[in-house]
Amino acid sequence: MEPAQLTPGQPIPVPPDFPIEWRKPTDPNNFWMRDVMHFPYQIVPLAASFVENVLEPCLNHGAGKVGMPIRFHCRIFNTHYYTATTPVLGPDGNPFMPPPDADSMDHPSVRAVMSISDFWEGALLPEIKQILAHCESIDLASATPAQLVGHFDDFMAQATRSWQIHFEVAHTMLLAMSLFDDFYQEIFGADALGAYRLLQGFDNKSLEANRKLYALSRTALHTPEVQTILETHPAEQVMAALLASKESRPFLQALNDWLQEFGQRGDMYDSLTSVSWIEDPTPAIGNLLDYIQRDEDIDAHRQAMQAVRERLIDEARATLASYPEVVRMQFEGLLRSAQAASVIQEDHNYWLDQRAIYQLRRAFLEVGRRLAAAGSLAAPLDVIYLRFEEVRNALLALSQRPQKLQELIAERKATAAHYADIQPPMMLGTLPDGPPPDDPGTRAGMRFFGAPPQPSNEPNTINGAAGSPGKVRGPAKVIRTLNEAGKLAKGDILVTETTAPPWTPLFATAAAIVTDAGGILSHCAVVAREYAIPAVVGTYTATRLIQDDMQIEVDGDSGLVRILA
Repeated sequence: MEPAQLTPGQPIPVPPDFPIEWRKPTDPNNFWMRDVMHFPYQIVPLAASFVENVLEPCLNHGAGKVGMPIRFHCRIFNTHYYTATTPVLGPDGNPFMPPPDADSMDHPSVRAVMSISDFWEGALLPEIKQILAHCESIDLASATPAQLVGHFDDFMAQATRSWQIHFEVAHTMLLAMSLFDDFYQEIFGADALGAYRLLQGFDNKSLEANRKLYALSRTALHTPEVQTILETHPAEQVMAALLASKESRPFLQALNDWLQEFGQRGDMYDSLTSVSWIEDPTPAIGNLLDYIQRDEDIDAHRQAMQAVRERLIDEARATLASYPEVVRMQFEGLLRSAQAASVIQEDHNYWLDQRAIYQLRRAFLEVGRRLAAAGSLAAPLDVIYLRFEEVRNALLALSQRPQKLQELIAERKATAAHYADIQPPMMLGTLPDGPPPDDPGTRAGMRFFGAPPQPSNEPNTINGAAGSPGKVRGPAKVIRTLNEAGKLAKGDILVTETTAPPWTPLFATAAAIVTDAGGILSHCAVVAREYAIPAVVGTYTATRLIQDDMQIEVDGDSGLVRILA
C-alpha cells in the first residue's frame, strides 16, 4: 500500500506472508522503512548481530556528538533490514525541538561542519590508520585457541571504535553538503543540482581505485601474454592462468598489490559477510576486461570537470560581490566544507566500510576455519549464520567439547530460503502523524536517503529524484549484483536497486543510471555527477517496472524515467 493511501497514525497492514515479531512493545508505533540503499539483499545472522551490537549504538553515538534531535533504531525483520527514528525527549517528556538558530553559523552543528576537514584529516583519519595497522599486524592463523579468543575480543572493540568514527564524521559530512545546498538555493534560486556542480572534480579513494585499475589495463595491453590470458580465459580462471605464466608474473604482482590496497571490499556495503575481492578477485578481473576495450583520457576528463567547477564558482562570486561581507564569508566557508565533505563521503567508505570491516571479517573467517576443522561447522563460511555471542561461545568450547552447530545453521538457512522468494514491504509499523521536521539534520537525511516519490500520473513514466543532470535514451540493463555486470555494454542504462563504491567502474560504461533507492547525496548521485552521466535516484520501483533491453529515457534534471518501448 502506498503512503498516500494511508491515514496518518494508522497502522500499516502487514502482508500475511511477512509476519512480524516486534522486539520491543513500542516498535509497532514507530515508522519503519526498509533501507534498500545499504542492504538491498537479505541479512544473515552475523550481519544482523553487527547491526544490533555495533551499527545502531554507533549511529546514535554519532547523532549525539552533533546534537541531532533524533535517535535511530535498526531491526531485522524476516532477514531484511529496516530503520526508524524517534525524537529525543526533553525534560518535560516532549520531543526536543532544535533551537531557532539551528541554521545559523553559530550553532554547534554548523561549527562542526565548518571544521570538518581538520577534524577528519587531523584527528579521525590518523586514528583509523592506527586501528588498521594494529589489526593488520596480528597473525590470526598462528594464534593458540586462547590467544584467538583475545584477538576476537580485540577486533570487536576495534570495529566498534571504527564505527563510532564512521558516524562521528558521516552525520557532519552529509550536513556540510546539505547546508551548502540550502544556502545556494536561497541565494541563487531553486536549482536541485546547482550547488553540486561546485563540488565536482575532486579526487577520492573510489576514483583513485578505478584510475589505478585502468592504468593496469594499459599495462596489460602492452604485455601480449597478459592480454591473451585476459581475453581468452573466463574471469574466474584468470588469476591461475597469470600465475602459470612466467611472463605474466610482474603484472600479477602489480594486480595483487592493487587488490591489497583496494580489494578489501565486498560488492555492497556489507563487507563483513560478503566475499571480499581479495578472496575472489573475479569482479576486479571483470573490470580489467572492460577497461581493455576502452581508450579514455581520465586526466582530461577530470581537468574538464575542474574547469567547469571553477568557472561556476567565479560566476557565483561575481553574483555575491554586491552582498554583505558576512554572506560572502558564509559562501566561502560552506563551499570549502561541502567540497571537503564530498571527498570524505567516498574516502570514509574506503577506510571504514571496507578496510576496517575487512579486518573484522578476517577474524570471523579464522574462527570459522577453526570451528570447521573441529567439526562444529560443515564449512568455514557457515560462520556467517551465527551471531556474535554464538561465535565467541563456540570458540571458547573448542578447548573442551566442540559444539555441534550444523542443525542450527540448517534451520537459519531454511529461513533465509523461505523469505528469499517473498517481496518484503517497504514500510512497517505506523504512519507518522505529519511531515518530518524541517531542520538541517532532517533535510540532510532526506537528501541522502531520498523521499518516497509521488506516484506518476503519466503512463510509462517513473518518478524519482534528480541525481545527476542530462537526458539520455538507451536500452536498459537491470543489474542486482556485480555478478551480472558483464551484461552492461557501452551505451546501456544501468537500472539497479542501489550502488556502492565497488560499483564505481560501471559508471564509466553506463550511459545513465536509475536506482530504486537514494537521494541527491547518495553514492550513486555523487559518482554519476563525477562521471558526467545522468542519474535518477530513489524511484522505489524501477527494477520492478523495467526489464532488460527496454528502451528508456533518463532525465536527470527532472528526476523522470520514461519507458519508450
